[in-house]
Amino acid sequence: MQLTIPDGDFSGYIFDCDGTLIDSMPAHFRAWDRALRELGSGAPLPEDLFYSLGGVPTRRVAQLLLAHFSLAADPLELFHRKEAIFVSMLGEVALLEPVVAFARAVAKSHPVSVASGGPREVVLRSLELCGLLPLFPVIITADDVEHGKPAPDMFLLAAERMRVEPARCLVFEDAEPGIQAAAAAGMQCVRVPSRITKRL
Repeated sequence: MQLTIPDGDFSGYIFDCDGTLIDSMPAHFRAWDRALRELGSGAPLPEDLFYSLGGVPTRRVAQLLLAHFSLAADPLELFHRKEAIFVSMLGEVALLEPVVAFARAVAKSHPVSVASGGPREVVLRSLELCGLLPLFPVIITADDVEHGKPAPDMFLLAAERMRVEPARCLVFEDAEPGIQAAAAAGMQCVRVPSRITKRL
């Protein structure tokens, strides 16, 4: 993986979690697929649909996937079932080393943060199990804002808590909703090659 870092005088760095710091998207995909089948989806979850929702808050993803399969289940039931399955898979998740190495390097001299569309409990658990939790003093999740990605709220809140002007933040993202959110926040963005990006 090669990262293209733009020129600029950046004072703070914001990292998405899944698919950016940790290679967790395949595990998320399997967890959604299994949870949907347990609720009677009767068909596999299309990979393209799953990856198109990268960065969207998990509760919203549950609503969209139930609608896709025309299932009448409670979105909260799907949400909790999926997250429980995902947490059981966290031992399989590896770091995305080039991004983590960059984060460790800049954290020595600049504020760094995480802004993830996942629920706080799961994001914290993911970072903890991967040994990254102490690296990030600021962690923003879907539980902290009213509007998730592609709205800019998460990134703006991360900048505020890092005490850095939004225009001087650099975002690392793998998914289109997050890239749109960074642009809406007035921030430059490094696109991290995700599985779907490599396939296109």
